[in-house]
Amino acid sequence: MSLPLLKVSPLTQNQRVPGYDVADEDDPQVYRLANAISDTDVTEIIWAAYRQVFSEHLILESNRQIQLESQLRNRAINVREFIRGLGKSEVFRDQIGEVNSNYRLVDLVCKRFLGRASYGKQEQIAWSIVIATQGLHGFIDLVLDSDEYRENFGDDIVPFQRRRMEARPFNLVNPRYGEYWRGRLMEMELTTRSYYQVRQYQSGDLDKKVIRQAIPASFLVMAQNMMVPQLSSQRDVARSTSSMIQVPDSTCPGNEGKSKVRTVTAQLPYRYIPTLVKN
Repeated sequence: MSLPLLKVSPLTQNQRVPGYDVADEDDPQVYRLANAISDTDVTEIIWAAYRQVFSEHLILESNRQIQLESQLRNRAINVREFIRGLGKSEVFRDQIGEVNSNYRLVDLVCKRFLGRASYGKQEQIAWSIVIATQGLHGFIDLVLDSDEYRENFGDDIVPFQRRRMEARPFNLVNPRYGEYWRGRLMEMELTTRSYYQVRQYQSGDLDKKVIRQAIPASFLVMAQNMMVPQLSSQRDVARSTSSMIQVPDSTCPGNEGKSKVRTVTAQLPYRYIPTLVKN
């Protein structure tokens, strides 16, 4: 049984306020499949979807989804299903999903699929529970099947940033520049190095955490599970066997109770000096 989505209070953002600005080049261009009358128009819709979902940094020939493009050109699927396929692709998982924490992933998906930023930490926590219980694909399905997506984009409109007053467009933000991914890169790099390589890499004194990162985790687990036999030292062996040793009797018969030590006259220093005769 899946957990229900927590209720989130919408914040007053730019896309929720009617705009009175004059149309200019910063306003988004709407790509609608119903208005496509040629193959060139469909191609523009496809690349607009790539820019919106994959961002400008990931538009590569190797990242193209040829099967989805063919289905869209033949009108076998609509734009919403094409966006769904891009969100469930391995490219999106490897380049966006795996390199971010769940909180930042929620914010990126809201920007690229809903055309707005997330409503703060409250919405990020709510969607993170969905990611933890239903996975990335379940999260994408709930976003694309939501009332907000249907009301703003329907089935044949490519999602776009609904209002942009300042800063860069959403699709120009590189998902790999987050602090979470930089920390993971550092951790993966340190775990493949020896202690001496980390010593050269890290400047200053090393703490126990950095030294521990230089040791592979598998080695630590193996070392903890090993039972190394303890070798007794020579002193421990002597202590354990001393009670078994019998000391032979070295006394002479008939001389019991007589001292064998002779009294020796003490020789004072400077005894060669003659004694002065007292008058």
